[in-house]
Order: sequence, then structure tokens, then C-alpha cells
Amino acid sequence: MLTVAAGAVCSAFLYLKAEFTSPAGTDPTERIVEILHGEGLSLVTRRLEGEGLLKHPLFFRIMARWMGDDRRIKNGEYAFSQMKSPKEILSDLVQGKVRLFKVAIPEGFTLQQIAGAVEKSGLATSVAFLSMAKSPAMPEKMGIQSPTLEGYLFPDTYLFDKRTTVEEMIAAMATRFRSVFTDSWRLRAKELGLGVHEVVTLASIVEKETGAAGERPLIAAVFYNRLKLKMRLESDPTVIYGIDGFGGDITREHLKTVTPYNTYQIQGLPPTPIASPGKAAMEAVLYPADVPYLYFVSKGDGTHLFSLSLEEHNRAVRAYQLI
Repeated sequence: MLTVAAGAVCSAFLYLKAEFTSPAGTDPTERIVEILHGEGLSLVTRRLEGEGLLKHPLFFRIMARWMGDDRRIKNGEYAFSQMKSPKEILSDLVQGKVRLFKVAIPEGFTLQQIAGAVEKSGLATSVAFLSMAKSPAMPEKMGIQSPTLEGYLFPDTYLFDKRTTVEEMIAAMATRFRSVFTDSWRLRAKELGLGVHEVVTLASIVEKETGAAGERPLIAAVFYNRLKLKMRLESDPTVIYGIDGFGGDITREHLKTVTPYNTYQIQGLPPTPIASPGKAAMEAVLYPADVPYLYFVSKGDGTHLFSLSLEEHNRAVRAYQLI
């Protein structure tokens, strides 16, 4: 009798194990399952069963308790398909492999555009993000020596889960900036007589002016040369940044409008960056090309023609802009 009973138990165990490693179906469609903090195994099992992810919920509970995983399930939002076995689902729940949302921030994005990317991801509204990012207390809290966070949320692709707060997102982007702007860069900036804020501000202008990546050191050199000669930078992107709700083409009236960012009207750099520069733009500012150019004009294909004198520049403008 004992042998028969033992055999029955063994068979039951093998059957249970087989079911535990067999997917509930073949539908690859992902079902979103949200596990709230403090929810127990029974409720978690019902949620999974309700989404068609478990054929035998009782077996799932038995195996979870037998392995001691019933109290190790982590809360969060998960994405499972029927093609995942109960064993794989439980493993993901225990490891906290929650659903991740991608926030892609290209070089040259402003705070406004970054907020839009966050909203597009579904993690937070742009209003909530901007409200936090523009808080006067945030730069110091993020370890940034600037009146605003503009320029200091590093352009990169980030993965966040649904539980990530707006402040945590901002902190991740600011931390990424600090990891890129190394101590060796700080020393190089000091050699050039610049602070970190001046480097980031100038790099943001270089970023917005550059269409062809290889021209960044040349454009940086033009701005350096103009600054040394006490010439105004005369950068269109700075004018645009200083005009609320700018849309359409830049006009002569825009160039004449005095704002803290209009480098046709002010001397030197604007008070803050005008966008988030990437690593290459900051490198270009730290290591500009050794050229004497003072002007550049767009050729309409993403590249620029560089000039030494105003006379040369005016000829280039007539050739490429006044056609």
C-alpha cells in the first residue's frame, strides 16, 4: 500500500511539475497585470487567472508556497503572454521584472520637449514633469549649479517602470549628466577659463546650430573666436529660445527683440543653456577646432560654409540664403 501511495504522490508531483512548466496557451498578446503593494498570493493568482495566464491556479499557488516564493512577489506593473509558463511568470514576479517604459531624449531637446517625451511614454503628464523640473529648488537638489535644469537632463534612452516618480526620472537624467561630465572635463574647462555652466551653455548653442556632426568643433571654434573679440554670438537658436510660443520662421523683428537669450542683442553667453547638449557637443566646446573662422552660414543641406571676414560671410549669405 505504501508503495502504491508513494507512486501516486510521485505521479501527482510530476504532473504538477509538468503543468507548472507548460504555458497556458499560444496567444502572444501581452496582458497587463498590476500587482499592488501588500497583495497576497491568492489575489495575485486570481488576477493572473482572470487574464487567461493560468490553466490551473491551484497548482500555481501550491508550487509558489512549496518553493517559498509566495511572500517574495514584488508589486508593480507586469506584461505577460499565454506563452509564458506559470514557472516563468512566478520567477518574473519574484525578481520584480516589471514592465518598462522607454523615454528617448535626443540631443538638443529642451525641457519642454523632454516633458513631451515623458508624456508620450505614458509615465506622467508633461505638465507634472515641467512643474517639477522647473521648481527653483530642483537644481540644488539634483547637485546642479545652475538656476534651472535646462541643459542638465542628459539626452539618452531611459527605461522606467510605472512606479517611477517624476522626481526619480529627473534624478536619473541629472545623474547621467554628472557621470558624463567627468573630473577630467572639469579640469579642461578650468584650463579654458570656463565653469561647467558656461561649457554646458555654449555646448547647447553648438548642439542647436549643428546639422552635421563633424562640424561641432568648427562651430564651437567660431563662437570662441567671437567671444575673444567681444563680438556678439548672433545665434538664431538663442533668439528662438527666448521667445515664448515661437512658431514659423525667424524674422528681423525677432532679432531686434531684446530678451536675456537674444545673442544678437546681448554680449557673451545667455544666462542658461537653451537645450540639452550631448556628449559630442560638450567635447567640441572643450576641444574646439584650431581655426580662425568668425562666421558660418547654412548651405541648406545640414552643413555650413565658414568664413574669416564679414565680406566673405555676406557673399556666402547671398549664395546660400538669398536664393
